[in-house]
Amino acid sequence: MTDHELITGLLNHDKPVVQFMVNKFHKQVITTAFHFVHDMDDAEDIAQDVCVEILESVAGFKKTSSLSTWIYRVTVNKSLNFVRKNKRKQLVGQFEAFFFKKDGADNQTIAEPTSGNSPFEDTERKQILDKAINSLPENQKTAFILSKYEELSYKEITEIMNLSLASVESLLQRAKQNLQKKLIVHFSEYSNKR
Repeated sequence: MTDHELITGLLNHDKPVVQFMVNKFHKQVITTAFHFVHDMDDAEDIAQDVCVEILESVAGFKKTSSLSTWIYRVTVNKSLNFVRKNKRKQLVGQFEAFFFKKDGADNQTIAEPTSGNSPFEDTERKQILDKAINSLPENQKTAFILSKYEELSYKEITEIMNLSLASVESLLQRAKQNLQKKLIVHFSEYSNKR
């Protein structure tokens, strides 16, 4: 089904077309949202919001980009809005989890990194990387996620973020430099403690 057929069907609220659109883009939307929010339930909620947004605003779709690019843009915007809205709640939750013990957590300790290739080490590395990515400025984080996790081309990222190619390249370069600095600092602090 072409973009034009999809848009026409969505404008007419044609149930088979709506179902086709959901089947075609649902996984992509959830995956993209998950890279921003790191929680599957929240990613699924965002996917539902994206679907509603698409159905409500398809009439305003300007057709200057592909439908999938527009859906990515809606997904990124919904995800960033969710992160902004829940940032305070997440910080309070992290603070409580770090400083207050809950339900028998008295004897739990934070595991130190190990030198083996265990699943625990991989999980810890992923958490460290996720934390570093989440600490990037919003535009750098968005460009990095779309490039490295979603594997989109620079051209697609320029359309989604509504930026020039040079701006996207610069954002990705700065994101990589910032991540390197954060990870070097983290691992050098850890090695100094050993």
